[in-house]
Amino acid sequence: MSMKTLPGESGSAVRPSLPRVLGENFSTTVVSAVRTFGRAVGLAGEAVGGAVTDIARGSFQGRETISQAWRLTAVTAIPAVLMAVPFGVIVSVQVGNLIHTLGADSLLGATGGLGVIKQGAPMATGFLLGGAGAAAIAADLGARTIREEIDALHTMGISPIHRLVIPRLVAMVLIAPLLNILIIFVGVLAGYAVAISGQNVTPGSYWATFGSFTTVADVWVSLLKSIIFGFLVVVIACQRGLEARGGPRGVADAVNAAVVLSVVSIVLTNLVITQITAMFLPTRLA
Repeated sequence: MSMKTLPGESGSAVRPSLPRVLGENFSTTVVSAVRTFGRAVGLAGEAVGGAVTDIARGSFQGRETISQAWRLTAVTAIPAVLMAVPFGVIVSVQVGNLIHTLGADSLLGATGGLGVIKQGAPMATGFLLGGAGAAAIAADLGARTIREEIDALHTMGISPIHRLVIPRLVAMVLIAPLLNILIIFVGVLAGYAVAISGQNVTPGSYWATFGSFTTVADVWVSLLKSIIFGFLVVVIACQRGLEARGGPRGVADAVNAAVVLSVVSIVLTNLVITQITAMFLPTRLA
């Protein structure tokens, strides 16, 4: 017998209210997010511990690591140069106009160099790795997952973490600081070219202020940022790829989630690191 709602009854006894539905959806989303974060932390811990163990035992997948490092280099090197040039130019032009208004043209080298080294280069590195790198890793592992290659590895007693995740983790951690150095070099040179050609800054004053305000600690912090960003990217991409479900559509969703989560995690982590370095390593004369 079907239930009928009498005239004048709202039907609230049959259908749940909208606030209740929203509350249930929100709680489900929060629980799912916490579980996903927990699995990512577990994957990261297992991969780091496994990498140390594999190196100590001599069973590290060196050939796979080199292959993945070359693959990451191929998909990020040229975009890194193309991104570094306009970034260096934009920093030099925008900051240069402000400094020229204040009458401190000689400080352009310091401001431009610090902007590229402390923020521009690590963020550009993270976004490149989070875009091209995360997409490549998530697509590769996702395709392996839906083709049941991961299940086959489990059946043969081979750990996918040791065989697939650890080589990609080590490759990403090695490539990230190198890519960061490339972006710093190209970005600073692009800013220097714009400063001396379009803003009447002498080469001597540019490099003098650059060397006076930029310290070795700034470079090390930039490299550390890039390594942390690369680590976050590879963990997120590997997790999304290994958890891909639903055929080609699932692989596409895994790639999209890997890229979005990587960018968000990079932005939030950069905010935290910037605040910490500002407290303990303030800008000062070298």
